[in-house]
Amino acid sequence: MTRRTFGAALALTSGRPLLQAQQTTPPVPPAPGNFRRPMASDTPAFEGSLEFRRRAVARKAESVPMAQVKLLPGSVFHDAQEWNRGYMSRLPADRLLYNFRVNAGLPTGSVKPLGGWEQPENGERSSELRGHFVGHYLSAIAQQAANGDGEAKEKGGYLVAEMAKCQQKLGGEYLSAFPMSWWDRLAAGQRVWAPFYTIHKIMAGMLDMYRLAGNQQALTVLEGMAAWADGWTAPKPEAQMQQILTIEFGGIAETLYHLAAITNDDRWAKTGDRFQKKSFLNPLAAHRDELRGLHANTHIPQAIAAAVRYELSGDARFREAAGFFFQEAAGVRAYVTGGTSNAEAWLAPAGRLAAEWKLSPNTAECCCAYNMLKLARRLYAWDANPRYFDYYERVLWNHRIGTIRPQSGATQYYLSLASGAWKTFATEDQTFWCCTGSGVEEYSKLNDSIYWRDADGLYVNLFIASELNWEERGLRMRQETQYPASGQTALSIVAARPVEMAIRLRIPGWLGSAPAVRVNGKAVEASAQPGSYLALKRVWRVGDRIEMQLPMHLYAEAMPDDSSLQAFLFGPLVLAGDLGAEGLTEAHIVGPNLRVGAANVEQYGSPLGPPSSAGPVPEIEVPAFRATGSGLESWIQAGDGPMSFRTVGQRRDVSLVPLNGLFGRRYAVYWQVG
Repeated sequence: MTRRTFGAALALTSGRPLLQAQQTTPPVPPAPGNFRRPMASDTPAFEGSLEFRRRAVARKAESVPMAQVKLLPGSVFHDAQEWNRGYMSRLPADRLLYNFRVNAGLPTGSVKPLGGWEQPENGERSSELRGHFVGHYLSAIAQQAANGDGEAKEKGGYLVAEMAKCQQKLGGEYLSAFPMSWWDRLAAGQRVWAPFYTIHKIMAGMLDMYRLAGNQQALTVLEGMAAWADGWTAPKPEAQMQQILTIEFGGIAETLYHLAAITNDDRWAKTGDRFQKKSFLNPLAAHRDELRGLHANTHIPQAIAAAVRYELSGDARFREAAGFFFQEAAGVRAYVTGGTSNAEAWLAPAGRLAAEWKLSPNTAECCCAYNMLKLARRLYAWDANPRYFDYYERVLWNHRIGTIRPQSGATQYYLSLASGAWKTFATEDQTFWCCTGSGVEEYSKLNDSIYWRDADGLYVNLFIASELNWEERGLRMRQETQYPASGQTALSIVAARPVEMAIRLRIPGWLGSAPAVRVNGKAVEASAQPGSYLALKRVWRVGDRIEMQLPMHLYAEAMPDDSSLQAFLFGPLVLAGDLGAEGLTEAHIVGPNLRVGAANVEQYGSPLGPPSSAGPVPEIEVPAFRATGSGLESWIQAGDGPMSFRTVGQRRDVSLVPLNGLFGRRYAVYWQVG
């Protein structure tokens, strides 16, 4: 699609400058199969060792720093931020440091170690991922520090300083919560559980403590770890490194590329290149979906690393790989919530989502959603295409906000879309799944993508109650909204220098008609199609106010391979059928990753899952629906509460409510509709 613009100018008040409104629609990412001509399948995109050459790519837009965006009380985003802050504050720093001190031979005193995936060496019960959560925690607490939390900054600084002591005790470079002998197992091809994955989390945490919290010591620790990774990988032949990369290694290449950028030292980028898995990249660069059978969250971070490599080098092969991967994982491999994967993998061919859905109840791992949002942000920065934020909004509202438990701050492993499922959550200190780690990161940065900017002005990409302080432009703006409950948002200028700029409003792709927009009470005589921006350009002054009404409507979304299997949405929200709470107890909800049906299917994602005293729950019937009339409104009608609905005229009628607010109840999202 080509860029389409139109404009209309009108005087809003006497003596005021003209306001220019125009629709801006960047080229939409092509549908699967509609790409440029792919490379020949017998000509791999990547052969032999990569040669890094720096040629940075300019980005179209950048997110406004978190320090300049504040979430306002009264929204579910502010609540989630505070629940997460409370959970993080209840984890003592010395418990987080326990395994690092043990590994370095330093005293631990009477500190009680954490359990679950952080379980220390204890006979047969020990975790080979120990230390991973601490890396996530560093990233999360750095984000809290960036948001102005002084206590978080102090606690993060203590963690960095104590981990630096462990690093020095181990020789000044290597830092981990597990012994060096595991690396011998990895090099020899013996079974070991993802040591580079864990090392990456720690390195990423140190990077964030430096970038976001201004901790210089964290950069020193990170450079030592990078030097160790360089020294360990450099002697390995190409074939051996590619074999090593068959064991999950996380996004370590991404962190090394970031380190190269901030230090202007290409050594780290060249080290990162050793972590490019060619069997994954080659098909993607040639626009071939060969994802079936791959572990999803092993590979999403690799796509993020490919995107960062492109930004640093301009190598188009990495752009193609990252872009095509996103197209598939966020498109024909994504459920209605935007989540992807089942039982942590892509189990079916592209577009066979209904077939995959039936294979396991363990759909939509939360780490996948977290990392797909990271990838969407990177791709959006290249061209500011609002379609990426249609996806971002879908995942944020339905998967991320819906998977943190109110008050406790506990998070989920899977967001099951199996009929009859219920949401299950981590324990306070005996779980520490990968998704516990990505969870504390997610809910520490809910203000990071609301507003974006470029040389011409501002992008308003999310409708979340918040306050923006764009210091460089002297612009302070307050967004007041109860979206999506109200279907409207209002932006008020609190402070402004008399400088002309554009404020671009994202027009969501789910809209059925153009929104109504008013500036200072007067209708803007320009519209914008769903999936585009409406750009309002003028000299903004204190007291100016933009109001946008987004007409909400009910609609269905079918599985790509089974049109009779449908989910229902209202605006951006996925609706779930409330199937009651019969038989559910706290033991069913806290501890296990997932339990569905009388068979009590359990998957902990680790041999360390806590034993459960919960008994079976009753089997329930999930009804099928019969469509009547000419549209959904003829048999799905408004319910008693806000954003609630109820079927009518069915053999068994069901209440439908937003999935993100349903806790302690069994539910269904996909329905057989005849």
